[in-house]
Amino acid sequence: MANSAQARKRARQAVVQRDHNMSQRSELRTAIKKVRKAIEAGDKAAAQTLFQASMSTIDSIADKKIVHKNKAARHKSRLAQAVKAMA
Repeated sequence: MANSAQARKRARQAVVQRDHNMSQRSELRTAIKKVRKAIEAGDKAAAQTLFQASMSTIDSIADKKIVHKNKAARHKSRLAQAVKAMA
């Protein structure tokens, strides 16, 4: 348990920050799942539209360092490959 006032405040802030980061990570996973679902359904137009939207989300979350930039790049690359393979 935190003993100083400063440590207690940091502990409170850490809880808020963790909740925010969890929400952002969840948003990332949801964006990826939406594109995957459109790909599995075989709807190329929807997949491309969702892919463009999810790229923005993935980049935003990587810029905030919630996930590593290489992980974000890997997800984007694999989604792009899957969308392109639908042709």
